[in-house]
Amino acid sequence: MCDRTSYVLQQGKIRLVLTTPLTKDSDIAEHIKKHGDGVKVIALWVDDAYDAFEQTTKRGAKPYLQPETIKDSNGEIKRSGIHTYGDTVHIFIERKNYKGTFLPGYEKWNSEYHPSPTGLKYIDHMVGNVELGDMNVWSKFYAEVMGFYNLITFDDKDISTEYTALMSKVMTNGNGYIKFPINEPAKGKKKSQVEEYLDFYNGAGCQHIAVATDDIVFTISEMRKRGVEFLYVPGSYYDTVRDRVGIIEEDLNELKKWGIMVDRDEEGYLLQIFTKPVEDRPTMFFEIIQRKGAKSFGKGNFQALFESIEAEQARRGTL
Repeated sequence: MCDRTSYVLQQGKIRLVLTTPLTKDSDIAEHIKKHGDGVKVIALWVDDAYDAFEQTTKRGAKPYLQPETIKDSNGEIKRSGIHTYGDTVHIFIERKNYKGTFLPGYEKWNSEYHPSPTGLKYIDHMVGNVELGDMNVWSKFYAEVMGFYNLITFDDKDISTEYTALMSKVMTNGNGYIKFPINEPAKGKKKSQVEEYLDFYNGAGCQHIAVATDDIVFTISEMRKRGVEFLYVPGSYYDTVRDRVGIIEEDLNELKKWGIMVDRDEEGYLLQIFTKPVEDRPTMFFEIIQRKGAKSFGKGNFQALFESIEAEQARRGTL
C-alpha cells in the first residue's frame, strides 16, 4: 500500500511537489509531526545520479537514497540522495532518458481550472537556517562534499538591527545556477528570525524559497489579487533609495505602491519582496526577485527587511 500522495505544481522551470501522508507512521507523517509543513527534499538535476552519489558519499555525505533506476513507458530516470542540514535531503535526478510529464509513477492531471501564470520563471536560491556554530560546518560541507564555492559572506554587522542579527554564507555551484545561503543566528538583544525559525521548526531547515521573475511589478500585483500577503516596507525606506541605488528603469512610486525593495551591486541592481509566512508556523516564506544584472542578495535592504520581520515577530509575541 502506498503511504503518500504527491501533487506537482509547475510554472516556468519551477516545480514544487506537495506530499501528504496516507498512514500515520510513514516518514512523511513523522516529518510533518516534528516540523509542520516545510521543505524536506531539495532536488538537483544532474547528468549522472549514480556518480553524484558516489562522489558525494566518498567525500563524507551521509546516504539517504541508494542509487536506483525507475522506468515506465516514457523511459527511465535515475536518482539517488544524501542528507544535509537537519532533516533536509538532496535528491539527485538524472532525466535525460525520460520523456514523461514529470517522473515515473505520476499521472497527468486534466483539469478545467487553469489559472494564468504570474510571471514566475525559476528558483533563484533557497535559504537554509542552521543552529549557532553550524554555518561554517555546512558551508564546508557544500564546498568539500558538493564542490560548491563561497560566493558571498555576511556577518552580524551586515545583517542586524537594534534587536537582532544573523550571519550568512552563500554557497554556489560552478555555473552559478544553484545558490544556497546558509544562515545562523548571531548574538542580539532579542530572539532573531533564525532562532524563531529553529524553535518553531524544531531544528535546521529551509527558511525560504526565492523565485525569479522578469517583471516583478506584474508578478506582485497578480499575486496580491490572489490573496498572497507580503511584508510591509515602511514608506520612509523609499526616501533614500535614489541616493543609494542611482538610476533604475522602474517607476519608484510604483515600487513604493507594491512594497518592492531595490538594491545595487557592481554588476547591476535587483528588485525583491518577501511574503509573510505561508503557514501558521513562521517557518516558510517566499521571496520574489528580479535581477537587472545584480548577482548579490540585497545587502542594502537588510535593515528594512529585518525591521519588517521583527514587526511580524512582535505581532506573534516571539521577538
